Amino acid sequence: MARKIRNRSVVIDGLKIEKMASKGRGIGYADDKIVFVDYGVPGDVLKVKTTVKKKDYVIATIEEVEQGAEYRQNPVCEHFGICGGCRWQHVPYAVQLEFKQQLVEDAFRHIGHLKYPALNPILGAPEEYHYRNKTEYTFTDKAWLTPEEIESGREIDRRALGFHVPGRFDGVMQIHHCHLQDSLGDEIRNSIYQYALDKNLSFYNMKTHEGFLRNLILRNNIKNEWMLTLSVGIDDTGSVAALFDHLQTLFPQIISYKYVFNPKQNDTLYDLEVVNYSGNAYLTESFEDIQYKISPKSFFQTNTRQAKNLYDVVKRMATIHPEHLVYDLYTGTGTIALYVAKSAKKVIGIETVDEAIKDAKFNARLNEIENVEFISASVERILDEDFIKSHGKPNVVITDPPRVGMHKDVLDILLKASPQQIVYVSCNPDTQARDLSILCEKYDVVEIQPVDMFPQTYHIENVVNLIRR
Repeated sequence: MARKIRNRSVVIDGLKIEKMASKGRGIGYADDKIVFVDYGVPGDVLKVKTTVKKKDYVIATIEEVEQGAEYRQNPVCEHFGICGGCRWQHVPYAVQLEFKQQLVEDAFRHIGHLKYPALNPILGAPEEYHYRNKTEYTFTDKAWLTPEEIESGREIDRRALGFHVPGRFDGVMQIHHCHLQDSLGDEIRNSIYQYALDKNLSFYNMKTHEGFLRNLILRNNIKNEWMLTLSVGIDDTGSVAALFDHLQTLFPQIISYKYVFNPKQNDTLYDLEVVNYSGNAYLTESFEDIQYKISPKSFFQTNTRQAKNLYDVVKRMATIHPEHLVYDLYTGTGTIALYVAKSAKKVIGIETVDEAIKDAKFNARLNEIENVEFISASVERILDEDFIKSHGKPNVVITDPPRVGMHKDVLDILLKASPQQIVYVSCNPDTQARDLSILCEKYDVVEIQPVDMFPQTYHIENVVNLIRR
């Protein structure tokens, strides 16, 4: 029986989860309020404790699974429920895909209020686990402790190398195994951690901003070649060299060693020099006959095999003819632009991050593709009527914006330019649906294809084909 929700924190018994919501939360109802429950799934009957109270809803955590949904399963990861990277390991993958299909449908119906055809069946990923080609870890001298570790009363070494706990900039928990990256990533990370302990290297403190070891980025490609980038808070090249020389004896798969000295109070590397200690300057990945450079600062889809499927969807939807001019907005390192360039007269890619544009231009030269132009600029600032007059009116626009979606000015100029077709790729169906509600002033949604790039998480990629009326 649900109790009245009056205080900030109350316990609700017998809460039935009815459906899924964004951010991977289940939805139940109590006292005429919506209750969002972390890790709750439809079919669960739960005892929950509220953590956030708003006028029309509350957010709660599970105190007890009184009756689990029939499909509930045991998660494979010992860190599940604390790390926050995976939210749905307790749900079979086939059911995860059903949830994601529903989330896209809900966004289009309730946020966009759109007229649209039936969604294509979601395109599931080839691999449920071990699919990530990039993982970032953080060193800390004050590890986040689990309730069990705190209650044990035993002395615990607080030096850790792992992931941030959700919602805590200074909370990093030790990770023993991450099931989303290749298992070699665990071996490399654990070897670095043990070496650091053995050599008594200092771990970074995120409050005092002191310490040597700060961040670790591991990247790999389909060929199982690895790039290691180490961020340090003290400019000690001797210690970096000793660590790298140690790893070279253990991991021949690492073909690129890099480090960066970061004296700032944030972890971003985009404005810092990355030093190539040894090995290759970059990794390469190939889709069909197109090769892509992957450098430490490059954006590249984290699920390589499924990225190929995603770009195939975009290429199929985009009706590009040899005489067509194509705009690729938020082009990143030019991955999509180069993939479709052979079908077009010319492709113009625009991207805010200058480092990404440098990679895009390199990729064009690498593949001897000459009918592309890459421009480093904010899309909302540069894309105006003067730009279109000087560069030409596009026949087709492909857009793949960040999670916040497209700026209102970009939507307005697209409506003015009125390309025959817009193919909208999004990692956030909510903001995509919002943007489509504006674009549908002149366009019809003719096809919707959800693509799951991120198994075990609530994230979903979605591709929409818009045709001008």
